[in-house]
Amino acid sequence: MTNNKWDLRKVLSEIEDDPQNYHETDVAVDPDAELAGVYRYIGAGGTVERPTKEGPAMMFNNVKGFPNTRVLIGLMASRKRVGKILHHDWRTLGQYFNDAVTTPVAPVLVDEADAPSHEVVHLATEDGFDLRKLVAAPTNTPQDAGPYITVGVVFGSSMDKSISDVTIHRMCIEGKDKLAIYIMPGGRHIGVFADEYEKANKPMPITISIGLDPAITIGTTFEPPTTPLGYNELGVAGALRKEAVELVNGVSVDEKAIARAEYTIEGYIMPHERIQEDINTHTGKAMPEFPGYDGDANPAVQVIKVTAVTHRQNPIMQSVIGPSEEHVSMAGIPTEASILQLTNKAIPGKVVNVYNPPAGGGKLMTIMQIHKDNEADEGIQRQAAILAFAAFKELKTVFLVDEDVDIFDMNDVVWTMNTRFQADKDLMVLSGMRNHPLDPSERPEYDPKSIRFKGMSSKLVIDGTVPFDMKDQFERAQFMKVPDWRKYLE
Repeated sequence: MTNNKWDLRKVLSEIEDDPQNYHETDVAVDPDAELAGVYRYIGAGGTVERPTKEGPAMMFNNVKGFPNTRVLIGLMASRKRVGKILHHDWRTLGQYFNDAVTTPVAPVLVDEADAPSHEVVHLATEDGFDLRKLVAAPTNTPQDAGPYITVGVVFGSSMDKSISDVTIHRMCIEGKDKLAIYIMPGGRHIGVFADEYEKANKPMPITISIGLDPAITIGTTFEPPTTPLGYNELGVAGALRKEAVELVNGVSVDEKAIARAEYTIEGYIMPHERIQEDINTHTGKAMPEFPGYDGDANPAVQVIKVTAVTHRQNPIMQSVIGPSEEHVSMAGIPTEASILQLTNKAIPGKVVNVYNPPAGGGKLMTIMQIHKDNEADEGIQRQAAILAFAAFKELKTVFLVDEDVDIFDMNDVVWTMNTRFQADKDLMVLSGMRNHPLDPSERPEYDPKSIRFKGMSSKLVIDGTVPFDMKDQFERAQFMKVPDWRKYLE
């Protein structure tokens, strides 16, 4: 498995001989709930129901009903693996992505002959075309509304084609040529374009690329204000890889697709057409979302009319488990970058590092490591927390810790609450703010005094930093430094 240009296959070629990061199986598996159920035990992590753990990515080579398709899951379900894939220290990925956002490398258009994603083409006008048989999209649980495309990058443009964008949405296969797409209101640029087309009563051409280099997948999850309207996040991956992402024109729609994807689905977001997300199952559930709960099936999501499916020879279908560690990597690392970008501008040098841990699904919680030079910096840590909320409105909880605390070790972080924290002094509660509607506690009946509408929240800051003038009273026990300690394990 060799390849000179960056794509999913090149990434896999670099980890396929590492059993800690990659495992293949030829054991038959059902894509309907069983595949995700198996991986739950092996490597899902995140906010998935226990027992689960961090483990290798898995390639399922024998997927029932899809004899010529492999399914990959868990590629990004380890921050250390993401660091390995991106050839960068996993502890500073947020700053790495922040640097990439500020120095994007724009994508380039290639000829059809140079686009492996078009090696096999199925047009919806052909007899027997059926999305459900062409795309091996698994379900996460038996309650899911249907098979979901969980890590498909949607490419769309404004009506005049002057600006374009890429985003990831949950998309349920509803029929032989129909997808339901949930576009969360506010902030999603694809939604802005779709509204523009709907007002003109015209279908919006889009492509959906599946099976990608994680540099693309993670980069596409940046949101405003870090990447404003008109910023195409494919430039982030171009900067990370020092190689422009290659695009190709669609075969059935006037839009571009990622040329080295494993799969591309082409179609139109239809104006003034909505569908019940669980129309085929009536379970009331969509799929498990990042907070660890099943998302409610939306009664009226937008509809994609599929016009073509293209793929590589012997294609790889990529999937994620909604609440798994993969979501933490995809959503959390760009959020860290966004927070660092804003704090670096406003209070340079005071936020050393940022981590969005699995406990918050990558979105709801951040840990900020603070540097204080002198007494004039006392209080700057709380301003840093306010900046974090401004950088990412879906953030709910902020931990503030000193430089001697390992922000990637939750035991160390929570230790600060027990030894460097007094609840009546170091707790900040900001009520009546906007947050993420998938948090089930954010509804008026849960807290009517502070939550007027679903998706509002009280936000929390836990200040576990030591007051500057008391630093000498909080010095941790100093052990002897033994650089060659590993020899005692030999």
